[in-house]
Amino acid sequence: MSENVVDARGLICPLPVLKARKMLLSLSSGETMILLATDQNTPKDAALFCKESGHSLVSSVEKQGFFEIILQRT
Repeated sequence: MSENVVDARGLICPLPVLKARKMLLSLSSGETMILLATDQNTPKDAALFCKESGHSLVSSVEKQGFFEIILQRT
């Protein structure tokens, strides 16, 4: 899964979620991706994006200085 990583650290809303959306569209149904972000709004934005688009938010974890968010394409 290492190739399915979007490193959006340092970017602000809405760029992390837009980059994640672009990656999700390139994946097959059921595949997952990792979004790395530092913007404090990204976890909430990713959850809203998944709710509105039908994709799944698998997990959202705050690490040391950034968020690791795993999304799954439906």
